[in-house]
Amino acid sequence: MILSIQHLYYLVGIILAITALMTLADKGHTRRYTSAAFWGLYSLVFLVGERLPPEWVGVGVIVMALIAGFGGVGFGKHKPRTDAQYFASAKRLGNKLFVPTLAIPAVTVIGTVLLHNVKIGDALLLDPKNTTLVSLGLGCIVALGLACWLTRETPVQGMRESRRLTDALGWAVVLPQLLGMLGLVFSDAGVGKAVAYVTTSYINMDIRLVAVAVYVLGMALFTIIMGNGFAAFPVMTGGVGVPILVGVYGGDPAVMAAIGMFSGYCGTLLTPMAANFNIVPAALLELPDKNAVIKAQAPTALALLVANIFLLYFLMFR
Repeated sequence: MILSIQHLYYLVGIILAITALMTLADKGHTRRYTSAAFWGLYSLVFLVGERLPPEWVGVGVIVMALIAGFGGVGFGKHKPRTDAQYFASAKRLGNKLFVPTLAIPAVTVIGTVLLHNVKIGDALLLDPKNTTLVSLGLGCIVALGLACWLTRETPVQGMRESRRLTDALGWAVVLPQLLGMLGLVFSDAGVGKAVAYVTTSYINMDIRLVAVAVYVLGMALFTIIMGNGFAAFPVMTGGVGVPILVGVYGGDPAVMAAIGMFSGYCGTLLTPMAANFNIVPAALLELPDKNAVIKAQAPTALALLVANIFLLYFLMFR
């Protein structure tokens, strides 16, 4: 293949490495050495991670966690434009501002639908196993080119803006990647079996409504802890869903899985661990309260959890 997911990893790694160098060169940054080390270590995961022993990568992740935990990732010195400059630029460009944004999904769809089997010679153009992700990466590159053309700026300014946004998001940028693997780690560690033991030992599962409530609320709780409904699903489904709701009560596994994931998504609305949903928007919008998104979503999430208990109870055992 000509363009693979590995090329996308290299691109992300290069951007992070440049961010680390720009941070190191920023003398106005109060934590430039530790911040540069954080982004430099993160870039290595994408650039050479597959060539390093897993133990080394694990040590790097621990070092990153220590840097972030002790407040070592800070915000650098940036020179944002004034409101008047932003307004003048927006007025000049008008609706053309949406062209780079819309180019990302457009190129992604074109690559996924039309280019997934295209060959140049004997080689496939796009990675057949990751066509959508590779197309998304191409869409971002096209969008950057269009943005530079419309705004008459250079890719260097694009890197400055990239670093500013990365600084605004901070260590939360890393969470989606780490949390995505957490469910598999918990499953391999036997957390599902431990959940099954605790629930059957200390909670009266002979009452069907109680068992349903434990599964629904457990999905939300584990999602709150891990920040990812997909990470919580194998734990709660392996511990309560399959052995009790399906095995003991004979419930419909399709309904259990659908409402179970929906309950996990309710947990997503309630946790800062779901950084890409709750912390990243607040940072991008520069909201004074970092938890403003969660506070706005909490009433909806709690109401849906109660509804899910009754939905699962009445739909699963028909």
